[in-house]
Amino acid sequence: MAHPLIGEWRKSAGSALAVAMLFAVCPQRAYAQADQGTQLQQLQTKLEQMEKQMQELKQEISSMRQQPQIPPAPPTKSEEALQEVVNQEASAHTPVEEVGNPPLPAEHGTTLDLYGFVMLDSGYDFATNNPDWFDVERPTKLNAFPGEFAPDGKVYFGVRQTRFGVKTSTPTTLGDLNTRFEFELYGTGVDAGQTTFRLRHAYGELGAFGAGQTWSPFMDIDVFPNTIEYWGPNGMVFYRNVQVRWMPLRGNKTQVTIAAERPGATADQGSYSDFIELQNIKPQFTLPDISGHVRFIGEKAYLQVAGIFRKISWVDTNAMPPNLSKTVYGGGVNVSSNIKFTSRDVAKLSVVYGQGIENYMNDAPVDVGIQKTGNPANPITGVALPVLGVVSFVDHTWSPRFSSSAGYSMVNIQNADGDLPSAFHQGHYAVGNLLFYPVKQLMVGTEFQFGRRVNFADGFNTNDYRLQFSVRYDWAKAFGFDR
Repeated sequence: MAHPLIGEWRKSAGSALAVAMLFAVCPQRAYAQADQGTQLQQLQTKLEQMEKQMQELKQEISSMRQQPQIPPAPPTKSEEALQEVVNQEASAHTPVEEVGNPPLPAEHGTTLDLYGFVMLDSGYDFATNNPDWFDVERPTKLNAFPGEFAPDGKVYFGVRQTRFGVKTSTPTTLGDLNTRFEFELYGTGVDAGQTTFRLRHAYGELGAFGAGQTWSPFMDIDVFPNTIEYWGPNGMVFYRNVQVRWMPLRGNKTQVTIAAERPGATADQGSYSDFIELQNIKPQFTLPDISGHVRFIGEKAYLQVAGIFRKISWVDTNAMPPNLSKTVYGGGVNVSSNIKFTSRDVAKLSVVYGQGIENYMNDAPVDVGIQKTGNPANPITGVALPVLGVVSFVDHTWSPRFSSSAGYSMVNIQNADGDLPSAFHQGHYAVGNLLFYPVKQLMVGTEFQFGRRVNFADGFNTNDYRLQFSVRYDWAKAFGFDR
């Protein structure tokens, strides 16, 4: 019978021999088994250490329970973060009936969008117009009589279309608070002809309410074609006005806007401008202009119907007769649409008719004219002038880098019989262009422009032809601010 030590030696020798043979025959498998054994040994060691720590913690907890209670110290930031994770894990497994009302989403901060462009306009005017309007095609600013702005033919350059804007959006419990501030460099009014600051928008809205200066609800900015001539179609309603507005419907299919706007009007004293009696006439506006529109939106087109009501008064401050004080009422309807005929063609259309609404037109002179009465006591009176405006344009996309726009617009004034024979009666406007976008932020374009003025009663009319070249550099930058 063999000695027990001999049996143990045989087992050890056999194991060593087996290991040696395994390394010889399949070394990769042998190393894998050896590595696995090492990992198991390490895990076993860690487990023993954790068990030992748990025993020590249990003893410490038992010892603390036997001591007097003291207020707990406030949690550290790391402990708060850990507790937040625990709470989230717990809520993820809470039954629906125990959750109740879900918490409101955390509000983000204010977003700030800066945008604008730098634009150069240059070209050649084959005829002539009022030099204060050298870089636009406005029929009302063409010659009213032969040689008024002679000579014909001039080159022009300008950067007056350059624009800068700021938009913000801030979430509130009543909805998003949105604001817009925008200006350009195109001088008008007392600054006509100058390159100077001109306010375009200073407007804010919260939910369904808005206030400030922005587009009148009586107009439709979407009718403006993709042209480079600054002033645009003369027969469209185009007016940024100070207003308070209410937007009760703002859906994807129907939109409604109603506004009270700053009133204002212009008058032409015509053949009676030298009457002493007219020197004491002062305008008076006791009501705001009331405007609004409703827009119906479809997949390939929309239809907008807008209206406006105006009260225009003037007071004769002269105590002696005749008393020429009077009030007239103006109003009109503007119907506009965009129709997407194909994926590359969009028609932009509008028709407007009314009286005493010239102040809202893009290029019409006066709201009130002089009418003869035939009454010796009061020989003249003021009347609101009827006006008709038409816009018909098509924007076409040739490719991602080329586009064109072409169309026609017209405005017609029904003059009063007291107007001067040379008063503006009818204007025609037409353009066609080709625009190139080498990159998204750059536009280079050329455009042919035509304008025509027709006088009221003297038989004079004049045509204007222009060729314009423009370069525009667009930019935009968005920022976000946490609360």
